[in-house]
Amino acid sequence: MVSKLFKRNETYLFFVILIFSFVVTVINPSFLTIENLFDLVKSSSGMAILAIAFFVGLLSGGIDISFPAIAIAGQYIAVNTLIALGVDNLLLAFVISCAVGTAMGAINAFFISTFRMQALIVTLGTANIFHGALLVFVGTRAVNTGQLPDCFKAFGHLQVLTLTRADGTVYGLSIFAVLLLGIILLTWFVLQRTLLGKSVYAVGGNYESSKRAGINITNTLFFVYSYIGFLSGIMGVMHLSLIRYSNPNYIVDTELLKVIAAVVIGGAKITGGSGTLTGTLLGVIMMVILEKNLVLIGLSSYWHQFFTGFIIVVGVSITHYQSKLQKKRSLSFAD
Repeated sequence: MVSKLFKRNETYLFFVILIFSFVVTVINPSFLTIENLFDLVKSSSGMAILAIAFFVGLLSGGIDISFPAIAIAGQYIAVNTLIALGVDNLLLAFVISCAVGTAMGAINAFFISTFRMQALIVTLGTANIFHGALLVFVGTRAVNTGQLPDCFKAFGHLQVLTLTRADGTVYGLSIFAVLLLGIILLTWFVLQRTLLGKSVYAVGGNYESSKRAGINITNTLFFVYSYIGFLSGIMGVMHLSLIRYSNPNYIVDTELLKVIAAVVIGGAKITGGSGTLTGTLLGVIMMVILEKNLVLIGLSSYWHQFFTGFIIVVGVSITHYQSKLQKKRSLSFAD
């Protein structure tokens, strides 16, 4: 049992997180307080949802880089629609944002499945199309706090668990944590307990073998990219509720590399067919700790970009090396 654990990438990542957390806590004892952990969960829930979305795409053998553009498109269209209609309804905002995201994801799926195009190339193009269309047809003007419908502000402040500090002020666990947990459980159930989930792994592992096995690849890819769009739509509304400000140029340039780094360092194979949800979530935790605490350990915030790139290279190298070892073992067993 123990030997199996130490063959998993997640085990080593878990210990790295523990060591790094210990170092940060020695420097800043407030790091491991419940209040700080609650704040970290709230601020990183959106990134975690995007990482789950990217992970599902990677499992199917595709690299989708359009999800930040989809997230901001869903968010910006939703908030402007509510303002134009004079409606203050959070559920409607989620419906609009998720519908926009799902539709954009389906567009990606159409080109990828119909023309057998590489997902990276398709989503590189559609990311620019989606964002450009948003700026041209919806607008470029930011929506500030004063213009924002109250439902977003209330959602951003909503807590499911409230605790009291020594001075009598309160803090708590954000509703974002519940939403994130629901998405984790839903994704886990689909991937591990349904034929659709097994199809995602199969298509990512070997496209031609999956086709010969009778798997409906088109339906599988439509699910994958529509689901990515759906989750991106959820994240868009959460991000707006967190910062209480909507700018059509936000998210697009800030989340992509962090999300890719989190998923890759979590052990997901860049070529598809292999990876775990646990590894992805541990990767998110590692990236969040790194991002929030570089200054505390005496490094400039500019180092974050360096470490993000470094993590991507190291993560890809490790998974590639592990893949080569597995092939050698399988060949030796065959002999």
